[in-house]
Amino acid sequence: MSIAETLPVRIGLTKRTLVLGALFTGTILAGLVALSFGAYPVNVVAALQSLLTDDVDRAGLVIAQVRLPRVVFGLLVGAALGGSGAALQVMFRNPLADPGLIGISSGAAFGAVSAIVVGGTLAPSFMVWASYYAVPAMAFVGAAGATLLIVSIGQTNGRVDVALMLLAGIAINAIAQSGVGAMMFLADDQQLRTLTFWTLGSLAIAGWDALPAIAVAVLVPVGLLAVNGVSLNRLLLGDVEAAHLGVDVRKLKRLVVLSVALSVGTAVSFAGAIGFVGLVVPHLVRLLAGPDNRIVLPGSIMGGAIVMVMADLVARTVAIPEDVPIGLVLGAVGGPFFLWLLVARKWRVL
Repeated sequence: MSIAETLPVRIGLTKRTLVLGALFTGTILAGLVALSFGAYPVNVVAALQSLLTDDVDRAGLVIAQVRLPRVVFGLLVGAALGGSGAALQVMFRNPLADPGLIGISSGAAFGAVSAIVVGGTLAPSFMVWASYYAVPAMAFVGAAGATLLIVSIGQTNGRVDVALMLLAGIAINAIAQSGVGAMMFLADDQQLRTLTFWTLGSLAIAGWDALPAIAVAVLVPVGLLAVNGVSLNRLLLGDVEAAHLGVDVRKLKRLVVLSVALSVGTAVSFAGAIGFVGLVVPHLVRLLAGPDNRIVLPGSIMGGAIVMVMADLVARTVAIPEDVPIGLVLGAVGGPFFLWLLVARKWRVL
């Protein structure tokens, strides 16, 4: 192979290394910044040093028991939403696709809302432990149920029909949203307050007891998505062309749907319905690095983690000592920013 032939490969590797290296560094810095700020001032270096000794001070306890699990949880939720959004946009060949589009988030929301309203009505003491056990469990059941319906409807004679799957997801999304509205109509004041906070999203439920299971349920599927960047690049050419290039299209689409369902279902089950991350972050990574999914997928995973952790930092510091729902922060910042991107792109085209 001549120098002229190897030069594009070298440039591609250098670009991928630089972009992913910058995002990895940004992820670490975002985590350190999130550990440093909050209602209680903390010197992170001193606090971490105290954790290595027998005499753990108050700052060390704040880091170990409150902020660190919340930061880790935020990284996992952001990774799930960012990576899933990027994969869905490739599979549907639609830049507006995100986990909420195919009904997974709405299915989870319906499960959680049902647990809060029905459980609270049948057993008043239910609300004491619902947020820790029943709500996440029912949210995951709702996400899994929506996924099974989408997959079963979207298969025709053993083949995965992406258009049919998308339409099924839109229909399930509408049905689930209608169910959520009905439950909110039946809820009392206390339940309605809990519902409102959950549907706007929060990382406040984070704790070490649930994090290992969440980490496995998020990292395994998003890792599978990240290592299939080459196959997803070929899928962008069309199903027939991808099959001619050696891609098992049916298997790849099933992998994407099930990976998105597991990771997003887990994230939404514990964090609530959080939008914009799966839609906006992949666009930002493509603007930075181009359309190569070998960069876009891992980049969206890390970019989603960064956005989620920084949004949570704003949510818990902007109105100390109260926690602002993270969905409000993402909507207030992500919406205008995405509009700015669209306007900037429009003027570049013109």
